[in-house]
Parts: sequence; structure tokens; C-alpha cells
Amino acid sequence: MILSAFSATNLHYLMGGLGITIAVSVISIIISFIFGTLFGVILYEEVPYFSRTVQLIVNTIRNLPLLLLIFFTYFALPKLGIELNAFTATVVAMSVFESTMVSQIIRGGLLSVGRGQSEGALSTGMNRWQTLWYILLPQGLKNSIPPLISQFISLVKDTSLATAIVLTEMMFRSQVIYGQNPNYMIPMFALVTALYFIVNYSLSLLSKWFEKRLSL
Repeated sequence: MILSAFSATNLHYLMGGLGITIAVSVISIIISFIFGTLFGVILYEEVPYFSRTVQLIVNTIRNLPLLLLIFFTYFALPKLGIELNAFTATVVAMSVFESTMVSQIIRGGLLSVGRGQSEGALSTGMNRWQTLWYILLPQGLKNSIPPLISQFISLVKDTSLATAIVLTEMMFRSQVIYGQNPNYMIPMFALVTALYFIVNYSLSLLSKWFEKRLSL
């Protein structure tokens, strides 16, 4: 009876949910990395007034529950005339939230680069932005890889929160399967756990590969 939980139909349905989970994760990771890096640089450079405004926004968003942002994006934005489907709402909410987290990681990575690096670059005739682009940012990003991967692993796991707005990702589909037969609950939990582990462990291996490549 329990093995019937792993029927071809159920597995095909669940793998479709895994595809949605991965799609949301990959898109959110790309967007949050781009904007998070931009915000991190702005915070690091301490641009008068502008950096303080970004810092206020970052501190506000990163201290809110992600689920609240998902609800706001899906339920509140339509009241303002912005209609988003569950997939897009999840991507937008997660990208906004993760961008604030990434910004702090990037800023920390930049701060970890020795002051002598920038002073040496400036003494050779580079301007401030050339120093940032060619000297500080490459080293700062390298130093940021471990915490970035940890943050992105959390992002993958947080996609399960989108079940609250009926996004048919992996966790939602597992609930549908064991909702048809309570005996399927433990097998589905075990399978979903294994799939999350595989995805996140792959991210960890990717992190180690990047670190080795950058250390060459």
C-alpha cells in the first residue's frame, strides 16, 4: 500500500512540482544576486543620503516575514491594479526579500578586503569606481561565496511557503498526493526531504567548485 505512493502518476506529478520549485529558485537567485550586489555596493560606498535611504529600505524588508511579503505581493498588489499569478508573485516577493539579504553579504565581503588593496590601486592612478570594479568587487565576491550559497539554500527551502498562495510547487503537490490517501504522507515527506537535500547539496558542491576555481 505504501509503495503505491510512488506510482508513475504520483512521481510525474511531484516532479512537475520540483520543476516549479527549481524555476522559482533559479529566477529568484539571479534577480536577488543582481540587485543585492548593487545594493551592497551602494551601502559599502556610503553615498550621502542615497546609501541611508537604501539602508532604511533594506533593514525594513529584511526584518519582515517572507510569508508577509508573499501575501502582500499576491493579495494586496491587485488592489493597486497590479495582478500577478502565483508563480510571478512568489518570484517577486522572494527576489525582493533575498536582495536585502544578499546586499548585507556583499557589503560584508567588500569590507573584508584589506584597505591596503584599495589604497594601492588608487596610488597607481585608478579612480574610485575602477578600484571597486577591478580590485574590490572580485575579491569581495570571492569572500562572499560561502554565505551566499547558504542564503540561496535557505531560498530554495523557503519556496515551500508559496503553498499558502496555492503555487503548485513540490511541497504543495506532495500535500495533494497524500491528501488522496493518508497512508502516502510519510512516503511523500521522505521523498520531498530527499529531493530538497539533493538540490541543496548540489548548491553546496557548486559553491566548493567556485571556490576552487577562484583560488587558482
